[in-house]
Amino acid sequence: MADWVVAEQQTLPDLLERRLEREPDTPFIDCCGTPYTAAELDRAAARVANALAELGVRHGSTVATILENGPAAVLSWFAIHRLGAIAVPVNTALKGPLLRHQLSDAGTAVVIVQRDLAARPAEVLDSIESVRHLVVVGDPAGVRVTAAVHSWDDLTAAGDGRPPAPVRPSDLGTIVYTGGTTGPSKGCALSHNYHLTIARQIIASWGRTSEDVVWSPLPLFHFNAISCMLTGTLLSGGRAALSRRFSVSGFWPEIDRTGATIASLLGSPAVLVARADDHPQARGAGGPEANTTLRLVTGAPIPPEIDAIYHRRFGVGTFSNAYGTTEASLISWLPPGSPGRPGSAGLVNAETFIVKIFDDDDREVPPGAEGEIVCRPRLPYAMFEGYWGRPEATVAAWRNLWFHTGDIGRVDEDGYLYFVDRKADYMRRRGENISSWELEKVFHEHPDVKDVCVHAVASDVGEDDVKATVVIRETASLTEERLCRWAIERLPYYAVPRYLEFRAELPLSETGRTTKNILKGEGVTPATWDREAAGVTFERR
Repeated sequence: MADWVVAEQQTLPDLLERRLEREPDTPFIDCCGTPYTAAELDRAAARVANALAELGVRHGSTVATILENGPAAVLSWFAIHRLGAIAVPVNTALKGPLLRHQLSDAGTAVVIVQRDLAARPAEVLDSIESVRHLVVVGDPAGVRVTAAVHSWDDLTAAGDGRPPAPVRPSDLGTIVYTGGTTGPSKGCALSHNYHLTIARQIIASWGRTSEDVVWSPLPLFHFNAISCMLTGTLLSGGRAALSRRFSVSGFWPEIDRTGATIASLLGSPAVLVARADDHPQARGAGGPEANTTLRLVTGAPIPPEIDAIYHRRFGVGTFSNAYGTTEASLISWLPPGSPGRPGSAGLVNAETFIVKIFDDDDREVPPGAEGEIVCRPRLPYAMFEGYWGRPEATVAAWRNLWFHTGDIGRVDEDGYLYFVDRKADYMRRRGENISSWELEKVFHEHPDVKDVCVHAVASDVGEDDVKATVVIRETASLTEERLCRWAIERLPYYAVPRYLEFRAELPLSETGRTTKNILKGEGVTPATWDREAAGVTFERR
């Protein structure tokens, strides 16, 4: 296969224009109960674009949004791209210094925020020189900042909009900030064409067609939601349905309301839905228990036992055989018709990337050996364009002209990629490497374990000690010692957690992922059970 392939390139306005030509008046997206056809969305987004242009937004400007899923988030995103500007969707949970960092780093002059979150930017805007305008979705009364404050309703009430600005496929469309686990969060600069590249891959891997309705509670500050719900729907046809946020009890009612055929989830939510006992589809016996339009639940990772629940109980398929990062996706996937392989993240995506596994000195390791996942693109504008305003960080990530993902994995002789762990989450205890992800898979096999997060805590003898923070099922009578002894039978001696702590729930980010850094920071708490203090011993072998 050639190392460099010239492929069709497109822009986001191009995609919307094609949808308008083909089916302007068919349902396009349900924004938390507010439906839009493509034509309705285009007219509304044009009015928003006109209002932003009046505030000085031009080609290449950055516009930050602090919005939960809903009409304003969708219309803003399309309006920003209509002007050739760059969308900066901000995590709605941010406040204080973390929020100040992202708004300042993006250099945005305009911030759009929903009213019940307006106090957060109001606390930091006066210290950010670039911000000139704050647009409030809702009543702006009482919002006091140095920047000019505007009402969303007033700005978008009139005006026919303006034609889309000329945009090239290589132009930046969105800046998505990383989690910043090893320092301040960095903005991944994403081109218009990259949005389309990943959307095409997701469509193919899901077998998505114009007959599908994709439902998701994932927030639009997450690139997954942007790619699946907005860009993906433009490419595939059909329609999308956004929920404001995830709810276990609300999952099946939302599927019924929207007629969804695909549910796009991540990690913990997929597990929680499968294990819930209090929804109508969980009752009954003898074959699939659900009477539903749903055919596919997507998420990564979905453990094998959870995969089996969806198939057995609900007659619903699952998809989690993929791996990627915001900077580069999809690095591996399972093309239609390709056989899966247990534990793998699919096949290396050789159409889009050259993928290698390197050791710490950037030497390629043999098939099956573990190391850092690195890649290069085969296509133009098929991954991020660098970290916004951080050339040194961009160069460091591209050490030796390979993008270093920061993830540990392996590739077998047949080209299947296996994710092992985040490099930052990989633990080392008594000279042995331990994958938190692999330990979590084992704990999920216990019938009384509802959710779990395995992470490192400081050790008094150097390296790491292992702690498992566990949520047990409400009806369980499990104790920490019994769970520990269960783990001893299933884990290598060096990986058995020294510490266990039962909690009612795990801290989750807005995208439904466990915020492991919070648990790491808390370390050993007064509620933590200590295996060594309890005198639980076992043979080291």
